[in-house]
Amino acid sequence: MRMSVIGCGYLGAVHAACMVTLGHEVVGVDVDARKIEALSRGEAPFFEPELADLLAQALATGRLTFSTDVAAVSGARVHFVCVGTPQKRDSLAADLTYVDAAVTALLPHLGDGDLVVGKSTVPVGTAGRLAAQVEDAVPGATLAWNPEFLREGYAVKDTLTPDRFVYGVPAGESGARVQALLDEVYATALAAGTPRIVTDYATAELVKVAANSFLATKISFINAMAELCEVTGADVTQLADAIGHDERIGRRFLNAGLGFGGGCLPKDIRAFMARAGELGADQAVSFLHEVDAINARRRARMVDLALEVSGGSVDGVSIAVLGVTFKPNSDDVRDSPALDVAARLAVLGAHVRVTDPEGMENARARHPELDYVQTVDEAVTGADAVLLLTEWKQYRDLDPEQVGALVGTRAVLDGRNALVPEAWREAGWTYRALGRP
Repeated sequence: MRMSVIGCGYLGAVHAACMVTLGHEVVGVDVDARKIEALSRGEAPFFEPELADLLAQALATGRLTFSTDVAAVSGARVHFVCVGTPQKRDSLAADLTYVDAAVTALLPHLGDGDLVVGKSTVPVGTAGRLAAQVEDAVPGATLAWNPEFLREGYAVKDTLTPDRFVYGVPAGESGARVQALLDEVYATALAAGTPRIVTDYATAELVKVAANSFLATKISFINAMAELCEVTGADVTQLADAIGHDERIGRRFLNAGLGFGGGCLPKDIRAFMARAGELGADQAVSFLHEVDAINARRRARMVDLALEVSGGSVDGVSIAVLGVTFKPNSDDVRDSPALDVAARLAVLGAHVRVTDPEGMENARARHPELDYVQTVDEAVTGADAVLLLTEWKQYRDLDPEQVGALVGTRAVLDGRNALVPEAWREAGWTYRALGRP
């Protein structure tokens, strides 16, 4: 099938390359000329495991092209809208400027039987509004909403072998045609047994934000327990292990630490709250305000721990920060708890040396005042405290004796509960972590 992908950022670039891998012909369109030039050369504009190789393979087939001209979509049967929906500058709500612009730009190039597929995360009600716009402009064209569930660091796997598909389709015969077309797009995964849920627009829109809100709530719950553990002397990691054996709860995402960040989870739950308020249902999701607040408090608590091990002040103290991306296997520093903590310590007068396997340039663009170094050895040499803030494997596997030979003071703050406390304490380190004695 020939298809187009509008928006070639994180979601769109991965989706385009994966659709070619599944046998389709794809044209990716974006207004950013530099991004299009890079993608056309096979260079991913961000770090995502497996994507660079997949992109090269897709381009080599001749079935993947990129363009800044939306007219290049002509002849495609399915058009995926994969643009961003960032938080508005002046409110919690999602900014739909890019979604609206993408659909408007597509309209002159749609034909009878074409399908526009929204994948962006949008407030409930958006799909119905856009569906009317599409059908008014091109009576034979239709809109579907097919939310994405990508995890940064696993985006290729999540696209090629997803855990479920959700189709938001119109009612009646039109919906049946849409379902058949999407089934053709995703035939490989469906044949492998991937579950498929066909529903209405509103439910499809709510699935993504509901899933993100539940995940954020689970993470903030264990971080709230960490706050209690800190004042009672309990160990939040053992607590999580114990309750995680309950099959109704499960152990995944019960890892206390700095909390969540990135370009999706924080802004999605805030947009959810904003939309619920617009609909007069704000009380139904009022708990998300506390979820957001708990998440923010973890960053402040990490700074407090740094102050404690530094005798009450970090002014002039040398601090090594290991990791500034919001999670490992990514170069994304948007709303990164790790980068936020590093920047707060610098404001308090600390000399902060930062290292990260992939996120250095993105972090430098946001916080040029920090001292960026390439290796762990450079970061920790002479340091008065070492802060592990992103749980990259190479940081989890550090040898406390080898690191200890380089630092000024053996004090480590484990912001992700990723280290083995006994090993570090036996090596003479002062070990502190969120929610652990």
